[in-house]
Formats: sequence, C-alpha cells, structure tokens
Amino acid sequence: MNVLVCIKHVPDTETRVKIQPDGKALDLSGASWVISPYDEFAVEEAIKIKESSGGEVTVVTVGAEDATKSIRQALAMGADRGILCCDPAFEGSDPAATARVLAAACAQESFDLILCGKQGVGDDNQQVPVLLAQALDIPSVSVVTEIEYEDAALKCTREIEGGREVVKTPKPSVISCQKGLNEPRYPSLKGIMQAKKKDVKTLGASDLGLDTSTIGAAASAFELEEIALPAEKPEGRILDGEPEDQVRELIRVLHEEAKVI
Repeated sequence: MNVLVCIKHVPDTETRVKIQPDGKALDLSGASWVISPYDEFAVEEAIKIKESSGGEVTVVTVGAEDATKSIRQALAMGADRGILCCDPAFEGSDPAATARVLAAACAQESFDLILCGKQGVGDDNQQVPVLLAQALDIPSVSVVTEIEYEDAALKCTREIEGGREVVKTPKPSVISCQKGLNEPRYPSLKGIMQAKKKDVKTLGASDLGLDTSTIGAAASAFELEEIALPAEKPEGRILDGEPEDQVRELIRVLHEEAKVI
C-alpha cells in the first residue's frame, strides 16, 4: 500500500516564545525546528503499514528550504521519499491555501492512503487534513486512535466528546492521527545515514500547476492583527498566623476580594 504522509516543520514545543516588535509574528530566530509531534504518529503508522504489507511511504510538506530537515527525520525513521513544496508564493498561506498546495502535490502521486497529524502545533488550526480531503474529493476521518486495515476499507476508531466512535471509510481516504495510535520510533544511526541518500524532490507553484492567486497571503481568508503573550499572573499571597486565623482570613479574602463565595 502506497502511503503519503503530510507533515509540518514546526518550532520545538520547548522553545521560549518571543514576539517581534511589530506584534504581528513570533520571533523564532533562536528556535530549533522539528516534525510536528502529532505528525510523528502519522509517519510511524505509515512505516508500520509498509513493514506489514509492503508499498512505499512518501513524506510531503509545505515550507521553506529548511523544512528538508523534518523530511530527512521522517526518512531516517523509515520513509522512502520526500516532497518539499517550496515557493515564495506559498508564504502566508492559511489552512485552505496550504491544503490546495498539498492536494496538488498528492495528486501527482499514486496513493492508497494519506496520513496527517491531527494538527500542526503552533497554529493549532486542525483544519488542513479535512480541507485536503475536500480538495482531493476523498473521505476524511479525524482524531483517529486506532486503525484496522481491510482489503478495500479502513475501520477507524476516533475520539469524540465523552466517548469513542468507530467508522468505516473506503480507500483512499485522509486520516488525521491522534496520540495513542502508536509509539513513534527513534531514527537509528543506520536510518540517519540512509536518509542522506534518499530522494527529496522540490516543487514550486508552476510545477504543481497552481494559480498564485489561490495560494499564499493573497488567498488567505483571514488577517492576523496581533499576537500577545498572556497577562502575567499576580504573585500568590501567604497567610500568616495560627491556622484558625489563616482560615478566617482566607474566607474573608474569598468573600470580599475574590468574590467567589
């Protein structure tokens, strides 16, 4: 089974958040970049499929040249090929425009299944997988924690509010993967060395046959007005005195100042 895995190159979640002076973007000059953690579940699942039933795993991403690092990480885990959609025209794309770029790249490949993480950390829009499925006119199942593979269909267990839902979807489909689906492997030294020799193809807007008016900032349906850090929390108070005095003071503070009782 040939599987495409759509990943996102994101700042490490342990990066200290800074905002640029204009308040319009994050300052990521000192950040380290990685595969979005949810996408690692998608990569692992695709590799497990290849190991059990054969086929090929191709990793696809939209980003700058530096995003090749995340592709190489997926190749080191065991993926076979990489596709980097890289073009200045893609900059500023919202989820819908990003999905159009990914769909154009996927449409050039032969595939039985597309896997994605349930969301890319950072923006956390959680929209690209379903928009990708719409662009390709194939079914989509989101937030999947278990997949059973049948000849012509997939039986997926997904998380819903207060429980679980089991649905069956035909191939090909777009599946977005949730934590719990598997445990992503670490790249081995052999895998890292082999990844350096694997093919990574770079595609621009013209290679994908995309109208630049439908992608990038020009096609974005929303405009970012401001980014701000959360307000600093006030320091906590320590109540002095004997336990009885502390209890009386606590009740007074909750009633008169916090007004919660």
